[in-house]
Amino acid sequence: MTDPHPSAAVHRVAAEPADAGERLDRFLARRLGDISPGNAPLRSDGLGAPLSRARLKALIEAGHVVKGAATLRDPSHRVKPGECFEVVVPPPLPATPQGQEIPLKIVYEDPHLVVVDKPAGLVVHPAPGNPDGTLVNALIAHCGDGLSGIGGVRRPGIVHRLDKDTSGLLVAAKSDQAHQGLAALFARHDIDRAYRAVVWGTLRPLVGTISGAIGRDVRHRQRMAVVSQGGRHAVTHYKVLRALGERASLLECTLETGRTHQIRVHLAHRGHPVVGDPVYARGRKPPVEGFARQALHACRLGFRHPVGGKILSFDSDLPDDMQRLISAFEAR
Repeated sequence: MTDPHPSAAVHRVAAEPADAGERLDRFLARRLGDISPGNAPLRSDGLGAPLSRARLKALIEAGHVVKGAATLRDPSHRVKPGECFEVVVPPPLPATPQGQEIPLKIVYEDPHLVVVDKPAGLVVHPAPGNPDGTLVNALIAHCGDGLSGIGGVRRPGIVHRLDKDTSGLLVAAKSDQAHQGLAALFARHDIDRAYRAVVWGTLRPLVGTISGAIGRDVRHRQRMAVVSQGGRHAVTHYKVLRALGERASLLECTLETGRTHQIRVHLAHRGHPVVGDPVYARGRKPPVEGFARQALHACRLGFRHPVGGKILSFDSDLPDDMQRLISAFEAR
């Protein structure tokens, strides 16, 4: 394991015979939330409080728990006697994200909102594992105090998200009035959103709809899945734009709902995962060396301006890495 941040708290815990079979998150919460050998509470969250099970679960999923040389990301891992775990608790995030000069491609801006063409690799807002270097940090530097505070101190101005490695169009609110109006539009699904995706194989029929409730995968808690019970209703419409040789195709997808990983999960469920997806297309190697993200791009965003009512619509061309990927498939 690499050396943690100098101000991070590090705890080492060994499992005993009586711990056998216990879930990792429950085991760590019991041991780290208890009393240390010196009869002092293990106040290791950087804020003077014992670690809760929920906090430890989040740390595990973020890769902050290791066993030997292996990073553990499954909170349901069953503990075995003799296993030794190292828990690294990052220092607390600053109360308010700080502005950082990160280049942004701004396609539209007015006193109420800003539309950004986000590159792949940029996280939208600070979170465990990504305390800074996010779109929020860049927007704070660009807008100063002009971001809506309704999203909270961690997510000022953020109305919707794109996954870190999904590129494309995203709108952020600069005024509270715009934030409330945009949130209402998203809640009513009154937003025109289209995505381009390169997927393995070719869906049949060429135009169709994928419906299926999306919830946490019961076997892999870091993944989402189409589930038969629970979950949230989700609908994705798709159209095959063209085949890319014999192995892949280019799709356009539009969202009727907006769930976590929705397009990626629905396409994988149909047996045609997004090329390069590290979660839902494991074991399939793209024909472009170094292509290490899901080939998914938010290409169109349209909505009625929440202040004034003007219809706005924006389009974004496929980024260079997806263009190269398409060319590589067509050349085979």
